[in-house]
Amino acid sequence: MSDLVRRREFLRDLGVSAAAAPFVLGLPGLARGDEKARRQRLVVVFSPNGVVPTTFWPDAEGADFALKESLLPLERWKDRMVVLKGVCNKVRADGDSHMRGIGCLLTGIELFPGNIQGGSHTPAGWAKGISIDQEIKNHLQKSPATRTRFGSLEFGVGVPNRADTWTRMVYAGPNQPIAPISDPYQMLEKLYGRMKDQAALRSVLDGVKEDLKKVAAALGAEDRRLIEEQAAFVRQMERELEEAAKETSARPMPSLPPGVRDENDNIPKLSRMQIDLLVESLKADVARLATLQYTNSVGQAKMKWIGVNEGHHELSHKEDKDQPAQEALTKINKWFAGEIAHLVKRLADTPEPGASGSMLDHTTVVWTNELGKGNSHTLNDIPFVLVGGGLGLKTGRSLKLKQVPHNRLLLTLAHAFGHPLQKFGNPALCEGGPLGWS
Repeated sequence: MSDLVRRREFLRDLGVSAAAAPFVLGLPGLARGDEKARRQRLVVVFSPNGVVPTTFWPDAEGADFALKESLLPLERWKDRMVVLKGVCNKVRADGDSHMRGIGCLLTGIELFPGNIQGGSHTPAGWAKGISIDQEIKNHLQKSPATRTRFGSLEFGVGVPNRADTWTRMVYAGPNQPIAPISDPYQMLEKLYGRMKDQAALRSVLDGVKEDLKKVAAALGAEDRRLIEEQAAFVRQMERELEEAAKETSARPMPSLPPGVRDENDNIPKLSRMQIDLLVESLKADVARLATLQYTNSVGQAKMKWIGVNEGHHELSHKEDKDQPAQEALTKINKWFAGEIAHLVKRLADTPEPGASGSMLDHTTVVWTNELGKGNSHTLNDIPFVLVGGGLGLKTGRSLKLKQVPHNRLLLTLAHAFGHPLQKFGNPALCEGGPLGWS
């Protein structure tokens, strides 16, 4: 009998409804003794348009390295970090660098020929293969010990409401892009399944209060605590939604949906809402893989909240000698680093459910980009910054590799999850196998 079936039978035997399932199915205390394997999680965070090399890459290699301006928000986590320079996207063929930069980033394979025309090169379509996060998810979902409700969750912040090669980095398979959910209210509904109408918000706990009492009475103290935390989190989210709905109804624009609108100036608030949902979903063990995509390849966010009024992509095209542009781009990447730091802190401050240590000890956050540098559109030195202990790799290091294909890093991620792939994406780019810094 699978662990998921056994958990559902537990609910049935107690006489509780399916509405309680999102709060209960991931509780560590309900796993059989032989299924309480160490949890491992991976979160891939994407930001666009490359970096300013002189303010991003540490000068030194090894353990004795100093963070530059763009990475300073992560200073507290330096001993939990790996900064990888010299990882290159060597996938070629159709599509411009922005298209291949995001479409091949997690797939490691070429784009199909297509009719989406980029700024240069030939037009292209979707990627020809599955992305590494989905490959690892499928591997974990095969085993009752590591299977979760969703397997993976795809979050977005400021991702345009359109489907093209520039807006998708996650693929279920060839020609199968997965759209990130850029609306935190939609993600809340997916996670808890009780929001029917944003215009008439009701507590998701109304129909499950008695069920939760029944379940709690049959659980240990640790699982009861987790149920209470999940319930408190959802109640707080709904209070915020209700307040936002009241504020919106007072404005002379009744046709707008309640809550924080998905627009440029709300990106900071949307980011924190999505990060909170992401951490809570991992804590509830409804997924062990997640992606968080900020805007898109060629993203044009105007980060007015940090004093940058020009579009991100437009700034990234300016020459290196344009000092104000370089300073603005450094500010932008420093802001992204700050959001990563917030995510990492949330994980570090959250005890690992059913085990010792924090969630950060069991989670690795990988921050990456589609380009190495915006104005040259290079696919060399793609930024990869890893934080956390989920993969069991040696951290506290700055590594300068010799222009290795990023397929080898993708293999490293899979191997860390016990998925011993020999090839991933384009087989010709896998020579040498996983990167060996563990």
